Amino acid sequence: MTPEQIDLLKAADKAALNAYAPYSKFRVGAAVLTDKGVFDGANIENACTNLGTCAERVALSHAHMHKCSSIIGIAISCIDATKDASGKAEINQIMPCGACRQWLNELAPNAWIVASGSKRVFSLSDLLPAPFTLSRE
Repeated sequence: MTPEQIDLLKAADKAALNAYAPYSKFRVGAAVLTDKGVFDGANIENACTNLGTCAERVALSHAHMHKCSSIIGIAISCIDATKDASGKAEINQIMPCGACRQWLNELAPNAWIVASGSKRVFSLSDLLPAPFTLSRE
């Protein structure tokens, strides 16, 4: 991982502290690196489970609202994920959900993706090899 990717993971860790997760107790933060800087987000739950939103989608929306034309990378961190023997988060607990992967396909198809439980840098095709797409014509 590059220093830039490590710094983005630190921003995602910090964003997770702002999560609202009283039901799952599973705080997630995301940070998006763009052509206009870093935009963060945290998961926000609701008692009606399907009304909550993921950190990745909050961060992507934040960047989109600031008219960012290029999403370079995204970092995801769950500060409450189960830790392995080395103290790292379990990778399967901090990877983007299916809905977030589809959002990445729409808004950040060329971005690199890093997660706090892995030293690997992912591409969207690693996570979503056959995305749903529509023509924009």
